[in-house]
Amino acid sequence: MGPVSDLPQLLRESAPRALAAVFRRYGDFEACEDAVQEALLAAAQQWPATGVPAQPVSWLITVAGRRRVELLRNETARRRREESAGHEPPPEPRGDDELALLLLCCHPALSVPAQVTLTLRAVGGLSTAEIARALLLPEATVGQRISRAKQRIRDTGSRFDLPASAERLMAVRQVLYLIFNEGYTASSGDALNRVELTREAIRLTRQLHRRLPDDGEVAGLLALMLLTDARRPARTRPDGTLVPLAEQDRSRWDAGAVAEGVALITRTLTSAPIGPFQLQAAIAAIHDEAPRAEDTDWRQILILYGLLDHLAPSPMVTLNRIVARAMADGPAAGLAELESIAADPALARHHRTAAVRAHLLELTGDREGAREQYRLAARRTLSRPEQQYLESRAARASEAG
Repeated sequence: MGPVSDLPQLLRESAPRALAAVFRRYGDFEACEDAVQEALLAAAQQWPATGVPAQPVSWLITVAGRRRVELLRNETARRRREESAGHEPPPEPRGDDELALLLLCCHPALSVPAQVTLTLRAVGGLSTAEIARALLLPEATVGQRISRAKQRIRDTGSRFDLPASAERLMAVRQVLYLIFNEGYTASSGDALNRVELTREAIRLTRQLHRRLPDDGEVAGLLALMLLTDARRPARTRPDGTLVPLAEQDRSRWDAGAVAEGVALITRTLTSAPIGPFQLQAAIAAIHDEAPRAEDTDWRQILILYGLLDHLAPSPMVTLNRIVARAMADGPAAGLAELESIAADPALARHHRTAAVRAHLLELTGDREGAREQYRLAARRTLSRPEQQYLESRAARASEAG
């Protein structure tokens, strides 16, 4: 037995591996999670007094496995299965268990919100209350979402699915990206960042990269997260207001994360087929390597956004490409492209479209037009820090005018 140091963190990191092993042996996701939760409770009560076992994951698996067998004994319809299970040794953790658990949580039968929530619960080890706080949802809503997701997995008869198909891996990457994005730029509420989500997304993506070191898009996703999150210390002022990229104090960026992200994407681009996450990471690397905002190689960024728009077109990619066009060729060129997409329903009423138009109008000297667009963007966003920033830009345009 070893000393107890950071017990909550140890339990959080151990829980997914224990759940994966117990589920792999006995099936029934919901029952196995209940068994693991009971094992975690037992550990939280016993380990502070007895010390942490030499193999904490195996301890949790053994205790959870016993509980799962007890449940099987109480199921008359499964008595024969119980008889064989009761005499089997507890399952051992495997290196691919967490990957299999990720794949299970991103099962195509689940909606994307359900995939996100179940991943945070089962693989991230967050409690229902923690997920509710992070996603700004009522705890009852999160609980219902988790319960329905587990029931859906039971109804489909899903078990571990290895090796992973390209489609399932794509779903896993997308879910991890959504978790990171919601943490880095919260879509609603009073906080711009939800650090618990970005931290969890990076941790899970690191695990996925260790399991799949040759997957270029997993490496690209991890590099993108590192290069983006490196700027977080400079993204807000002490009062929580947003600081745009061009105005950030780059000395406050996390140099270690920048170096790791740049090295990772540089290595990946030369060794794997190019994908969307790699292109986004390459763009982030160009931003992060520029000593000053005015040193940014916008021409190279424009080229990369052109490739990304061809490979994985989306409204936000189109909007970011227009920004790059404006920075490379002047605001008039960007405004002309904005007009060309004015009818796109995905962009027409998005707050970022109005914000980009406002910024470009400001660069051309049209202060009145810029002020109107900043105010329009502020009305359309649900994020209070973004509202404050956009309103301040509108006020500054008025003063300059």
